[in-house]
Amino acid sequence: MRGQYAEGPGRRTGRGRRPSAGPRPGGRTRPAAGRVRAPTRTLIGLPFTLCYTLVLLGTGLYARLADPGTVHDLLAASSTDVSHLSQRPLLSLLVSALWAVGGITSPYLVLFPLVLGALERRVGGARTAGVFLLGHVLATLLTELPVALSVAVGHLPGSSLRRLDYGVSYGLVACAAALAGLLSPRWRWALLGGTVVALVAGGLVDFDPLTQWGHTLALLIGVVCWPYVRRSAGGCPRRQGGDGAGRRFAHSERPSGNTRGPSVH
Repeated sequence: MRGQYAEGPGRRTGRGRRPSAGPRPGGRTRPAAGRVRAPTRTLIGLPFTLCYTLVLLGTGLYARLADPGTVHDLLAASSTDVSHLSQRPLLSLLVSALWAVGGITSPYLVLFPLVLGALERRVGGARTAGVFLLGHVLATLLTELPVALSVAVGHLPGSSLRRLDYGVSYGLVACAAALAGLLSPRWRWALLGGTVVALVAGGLVDFDPLTQWGHTLALLIGVVCWPYVRRSAGGCPRRQGGDGAGRRFAHSERPSGNTRGPSVH
């Protein structure tokens, strides 16, 4: 009989049987290609973090491979001490943030892309750069201006005007504190607590009162930025949707409708 089927559990045979579908051409390579494309899309979507991290890697490699005397001269010229700030404030503030303390082996090279990348994904590159610069510039000025006043009244020697002061830690700490404002309460206080513990541990290894004050000020600056980053994250639906990462870490309360000697940070 035409079209007759002999049926069994979960299968059928006969002239009307449809051939079983085999694997699609290239079907086995699709997941691997997806795994390759996903990190690429992530990096392309974080231009500020990616470019800045590459700059820090470049200066770190140069500090490791170049002549030590030349590197020391460059770091001294990049310092945001009172002397350089009084002569060329904008340039000093800019170039001091092109170096990571410790060079290519610096822990900042690991923390920097993690913290800034997470913040940039939620609020965008321009706003992340704004938070970073705010923490870097304000914390630097608020720690160096008291040094200038202390030298002027005779409480510190004139050599304090040329302290070695450079690095990205003020901006990094400000971004970490700002990122905490976008997390749920449990993760928020965990991030803030972990940042404080890391800063205290760093101070025990290489204590510098002015740098410690600068880190504290940078942390407070990041907290002050909470309303700004929360509004920015709320107006950035592309980063809130998609893979669900933004929703998972979004702020849960959002309505639904440096002393004597070298000082580096």
